[in-house]
Amino acid sequence: TAVPLTFALTLLINFLTGYTINRVTLFALILSLGLVVDDPIVDVENVFRHFRMRKEPPLRAVLTAVNEVRPPIILATLAVIVSFLPMFFITGMMGPYMRPMALNVPVAMLMSMVVAFTITPWLSYHVLKSQYGKEEEPFVLEKSLTYKIYRAIVSPFVDHKGLAWLLILGTFGLLVASSMLAVTGRVPLKMLPFDNKNEFQIVVDMPEGTTLETTETVLEDMAAYLRTVPEVTNVLTFAGTASPIDFNGMVRHYFLRQGPQFGDIRVNLVGKHDRQQQSHEILLRVRDDLERIAQRHGANIKLVEVPPGPPVLSTLVAEIYGEPGVGYDEILQAARQVRTLMESEPGVVDVDDTIEGEQRKWEFVVDKEKASLHGVSTQAIAATVRLAIAGMVPGERNPMTAGAGILHQPREVNELPIRLRLSPAERSSLADLEQLGVKTATGEVVPIGELGRFQPEIVDKTIYHKNLRRVSYVLGEMAGRPPAEAILSLMKRLKENPAPEGIHVEWAGEGEWKITLDVFRDLGLAFGAACLGIYILLVWETSSYAMPLLLMVAIPLTIIGILPGFWLLNLLWNVPVGGYPNPVFFTATA
Repeated sequence: TAVPLTFALTLLINFLTGYTINRVTLFALILSLGLVVDDPIVDVENVFRHFRMRKEPPLRAVLTAVNEVRPPIILATLAVIVSFLPMFFITGMMGPYMRPMALNVPVAMLMSMVVAFTITPWLSYHVLKSQYGKEEEPFVLEKSLTYKIYRAIVSPFVDHKGLAWLLILGTFGLLVASSMLAVTGRVPLKMLPFDNKNEFQIVVDMPEGTTLETTETVLEDMAAYLRTVPEVTNVLTFAGTASPIDFNGMVRHYFLRQGPQFGDIRVNLVGKHDRQQQSHEILLRVRDDLERIAQRHGANIKLVEVPPGPPVLSTLVAEIYGEPGVGYDEILQAARQVRTLMESEPGVVDVDDTIEGEQRKWEFVVDKEKASLHGVSTQAIAATVRLAIAGMVPGERNPMTAGAGILHQPREVNELPIRLRLSPAERSSLADLEQLGVKTATGEVVPIGELGRFQPEIVDKTIYHKNLRRVSYVLGEMAGRPPAEAILSLMKRLKENPAPEGIHVEWAGEGEWKITLDVFRDLGLAFGAACLGIYILLVWETSSYAMPLLLMVAIPLTIIGILPGFWLLNLLWNVPVGGYPNPVFFTATA
């Protein structure tokens, strides 16, 4: 009875405070499930014990039993509440993500205590009063099997001082050995575990200057392979534009991907219960095949999973800055050096950067003297060239290049613009473009080749800035290896092979490493605040400053069970998928 009542009241508080039922909320309720039954169990056990003692009438026995355990129940509840309340102060994007946990666990514990002091005694009285007068053999603790086993184990350590010290040293040794499992990488660490979604995304980047048709061919080649994967239900390709933007795409700026060299593939999988492998394992399995297709076409691809928590620009992000006076070309050269390091680092995949390749464009330079002799304006020549190449654009304010019209299809939700322009064959040759005619002041049609010439120009590269500082980014993802381990290795290698003078490389910027550092810092502070709060409660309860420290020794000793457990899981279940390790990570929510 305590569980449904407690959760009902907790969900009511969620509703009143504006929180929704999501996976973090459910995780918090599941986490508190084993805690909320403690208070009612203590109540019922003590009421039953008093009924067997038969020293007072049933009603008086219930009141005495509840009053007897009230102080420790309040203390235990406050200790749990104090442990989770500091999570309200986690900063950054992880703050809102973790906040339902900081609310639901304390509220559930508080509601559990209220139920234990009100409804549980009333129900215990009505349910157990029939047991009050029954004759039973008195319970003797010393005769129980549990007591005998416990006494046999503990007695040698109590009776012999040498064994007691051996136990203490052994426990300390196990604590150190368990901690070393994380330090040495035997237990891999990660911010959040991989999610098991029914979709993933492939981002395709072709070299600068690639035509839209070439990009579409590459996408179709990859889509044809993906349709052979048993878990794939359907594949959607987007050439020259981004796919519909989600939260992850918004953070990664996918909405800016507009151009013939950009492609996007959305892949939908069968339901979680209809496949044996999780979505992350499926991506590991198909990664090498997709990369071979990409290499064959000279493409750079990134396999993008739906993140389990706050999205980031990329798992690994190196930001390369230059001091004042350092040219942007030097920053780009250092970025190439960092990219080379990333590509040679084990476990680092989907390496990319923000360095733009050389791209040439053709500009038509008008001979103003000849144009004025023919009575042709520069605007008319520009409009003619634009009309031939870009076509009539609907919604354009310029009357010379206004849209050709709008088509309304019966089954289309949106109206379709009609764009009128030359065919690709007629607008792909400079010689053909020079034959485009423009009307003179006398009404004659003169080829624009007589009024100017096409000349090549190098397109200016984008200069990225962050906090008013010029920067270049190098991005990467991880496959089968903890991000922290890869970053520490890259930092060490970069220290051995330093960047040129005046160049600085920062790793804690836009990637997962930044969130990891912030969250573990905030969780560390929250852990310290929780320990201090628990210590104050125990001092108040025991009226001693030393006893609470002895009681709290149990907190770090939990590592002896946790980390070896993860190590054992990796020993048994870390089976490579597609040639990539697939470890069980110790995460912030573990």
